[in-house]
Amino acid sequence: MKFDSLSPMPADPILGLMTQYRQDSHPQKIDLGVGVYKDEAGNTPILACVKAAEQHRIDTEETKVYIGPTGSADFNSLISELCFGITHQVIEQNRVRTVSTPGGTGALRVAADFIKRVNPNAVIWVSDPTWANHTGLFEAAGITVKTYPYYDHENKTLKFEEMLACLEQVSSDDVVLLHACCHNPSGMDLTQAQWDQIAVLAKDKGFTPLIDMAYQGFGDGVDADAYGVRKVADTVSNLILCSSCSKNFGLYRERIGACSIVGKDANAADIAFSVLLYVVRCIYSMPPAHGAAIVETILASQELKQQWLDELAVMRNRINGNRQMLVDQLKALGVKRDFSFISNQKGMFSFLGITPDQVAEIQTKHSVYMVDSSRISIAGIGEGNVEYLAKSIADIL
Repeated sequence: MKFDSLSPMPADPILGLMTQYRQDSHPQKIDLGVGVYKDEAGNTPILACVKAAEQHRIDTEETKVYIGPTGSADFNSLISELCFGITHQVIEQNRVRTVSTPGGTGALRVAADFIKRVNPNAVIWVSDPTWANHTGLFEAAGITVKTYPYYDHENKTLKFEEMLACLEQVSSDDVVLLHACCHNPSGMDLTQAQWDQIAVLAKDKGFTPLIDMAYQGFGDGVDADAYGVRKVADTVSNLILCSSCSKNFGLYRERIGACSIVGKDANAADIAFSVLLYVVRCIYSMPPAHGAAIVETILASQELKQQWLDELAVMRNRINGNRQMLVDQLKALGVKRDFSFISNQKGMFSFLGITPDQVAEIQTKHSVYMVDSSRISIAGIGEGNVEYLAKSIADIL
């Protein structure tokens, strides 16, 4: 084997954008590319509840020995209850098995290898568009990836009827990936009524839903954002859930997430769990412990959990406020194009709806950075830059 036979892989567009932004000396430059939460000052602070939990960890931790492939049992139990609801039937019937993973991305890779072992010929269907890394993750596991219609770029709405028509044709051996809330990259979520229809369709057609919940609490609230997860779990026999603590706990670099399997009964869940543990052992053997310890400390404490919910509400309200603030500024400038769709969407992202040429123009002329698709990170907007941003958009239009 000779490494000099390799061809270079294309660079990640967001990482390249970050480099260009750092090198730009424009005093009013704006970064709308990176998908992390930022406060008004442009910082991504550590939550106060996380600081408190970390101090508790420092004071009480007695060993750095491995914690086993499953991770912390307390974390797994608490995160399952957060996602599904403590009184949900799959919890009460002992049908959920959860492992902690290196972030939400790790959860997805574990899910991918699990799917490959359940059915080597499985096809996974993802929304068009979806998070850029979804396709690479599943293809790396040897799974064929296909897309179903989702976002209507022209009308800034869901292609829900087209989505249903496509999923009607999905095989019972296949997997359908759904975004629980705060769809990345469109910001356009399914309504509760639409989730109800998807749940029934999944049951009728027999395909396995894989729900990716990376932003629980960033849309309408912790419980409201889990509506789809809980409705589908109420309806189908088998479900895979991948969740992340990166955004809602601000634990980006701690890499803590979870992969949960729901079986038709406790025995089926145990068998699936044994396969899941084998997958984990073959990928990374043991998960990191620190992030899980922080989360379980917060969720196990009534005081810290309430503090977390309060801090999460601040982040959520800021993002929702940023959406409305940009729409209002564009209206105030007399921009004729209707951008009201931005204020109706949820979560960190939205498509601005401008062309790649206009994306290049707004970067060159105004130092406003976004990826070519015009997907913007709403958290990059603030009271200090929204007027400049709106004027820049108005100029290139």
